[in-house]
Amino acid sequence: MIDFTYPESIRNQQQLNKLVAEQSMRPYSRSLDENEHARPDAFVEMTWPFVKAMYQARLGKNGKNGKNGSNGQTNGSAPKPKKKMDWSMLGMILMIEEMSWGDAGQYLCLPSPALGGSAVEAVGTPEQKARIFSKWLDGEPKWGAMAITEPMAGSDNSSMRTTAVLDEETNEWILNGEKIFITNGMLALEESDGFVVVWATVDPAAGRAGIKSFIVEAGTPGVSIPKQEEKLGIRASDTVAIVFQDARIPYDNILGSPEVRSKASGTKGFKGAMKTFDASRPMVAASAIGIARAALEFAQEEMASVGVVVDYTKPRHEWTAAEVDLVEMEARFKAAWLLTLKATSLMVHGESNRMEASMCKYRAGEAVTWITQKAVELLGPIGYTRNTLAEKWMRDAKINDIYEGTKQINQLIVARVLLGYSRRELA
Repeated sequence: MIDFTYPESIRNQQQLNKLVAEQSMRPYSRSLDENEHARPDAFVEMTWPFVKAMYQARLGKNGKNGKNGSNGQTNGSAPKPKKKMDWSMLGMILMIEEMSWGDAGQYLCLPSPALGGSAVEAVGTPEQKARIFSKWLDGEPKWGAMAITEPMAGSDNSSMRTTAVLDEETNEWILNGEKIFITNGMLALEESDGFVVVWATVDPAAGRAGIKSFIVEAGTPGVSIPKQEEKLGIRASDTVAIVFQDARIPYDNILGSPEVRSKASGTKGFKGAMKTFDASRPMVAASAIGIARAALEFAQEEMASVGVVVDYTKPRHEWTAAEVDLVEMEARFKAAWLLTLKATSLMVHGESNRMEASMCKYRAGEAVTWITQKAVELLGPIGYTRNTLAEKWMRDAKINDIYEGTKQINQLIVARVLLGYSRRELA
């Protein structure tokens, strides 16, 4: 029998997660949504002790023995299993789901290494991991971010035009280019000890083989933020464009090997950096599921208040149309959540989860979009107004169908794995 019981430490953490989501996040959802570029300082102050404790638990070993904060279990690769199970990733997934139930935009504002941290974990050296992650153990909030998308390069990373040229005299990389739609880019670059992992090409003629990732730390000259986006949803989170104009970074800030078309590059360059998504896509799925649960629970409560409660003992043909919708909402929610737990379980056990990560991200994005729209539909005019958070959840939901690889891109990845096709054979 499959056992879905969490360890006691995870259950205790979940109680704290729920408390933070209910008392420190949900009450501020509407005001932060309506004031998109207002910095949620009060929220950061309230949640920082909780976040710091969480990262001390997750990354504490980094400060003690120099290993990466997740014991190498979050990069989607297959290291040797350890006798004692590392539950930190499951704890992270459950935390994200609960925080997003509270408010997805605020969750994205939590001081954390975020996607940039996932990239460092995936392909960084032990020294880079120790340097980056140990900063999260001190007393000040800080943020990480990742910059991939460009004005002319979205899902097709081979079209990337941001360049990194090595200045052999100074032994520094010089970055030039523009990145867009960077979540928490402003927080990462304007706060001390923040950083952004930037994808750039060291050889445009080499295509994907020439793409590498670089750690750009806050305060680097030549890095500017020309624009903050005004968004449909997750409005508490800042989303910016970043311009690099002769930005110089240390040689050692490249993640993986600088060599192009070498065996090391194939592992540590573009392919290695893509492992970031094996860890981050279940996180995005968990966030989507948190929003979906918020909408589902609210719809169930509101429908119950007018006497519409699903009787699971009745055959389907005896349910009302509203009951059929509520059951379908619940089914899609649970299916996406089970896929997310499967992808997470593989990471916990140190196994490859490439296909499962794309499956859960695709399904969760699709499910949350449908569930939140159905919630607004069932609630009628009340759901469409700002008297409740239903319309906000619908707006927050859509991004989960877009970022971290669109639904279509993740479907392609799943198809390639199932059919054994390469990128060239199935594009």
